[in-house]
Amino acid sequence: MAIRQMLRRSLSNERGSTEVPKGHLVVYVGENEKKRFVIPLSYLNYPLFQDLLCQAEEEFGFHHPMGGLTIPCSEDRFVDLTSRLSRA
Repeated sequence: MAIRQMLRRSLSNERGSTEVPKGHLVVYVGENEKKRFVIPLSYLNYPLFQDLLCQAEEEFGFHHPMGGLTIPCSEDRFVDLTSRLSRA
């Protein structure tokens, strides 16, 4: 299954669910409209993802307006990055 399809399936708008599977976490991504993605915890170990976390810390500190971890990048960039991580 393509990563884009997996990520799209995790959007809360499509599923209408707030459950997060064990071993995953929720992040909100987007420059204007934030979309909810459920990603594997293993992504936190990758330097590319850690760079995004540093950007999030610089922009939001520890206050995330969506109530969860907010990643300040475009949805396309996030999908591209997670596609690379899923193949690593």
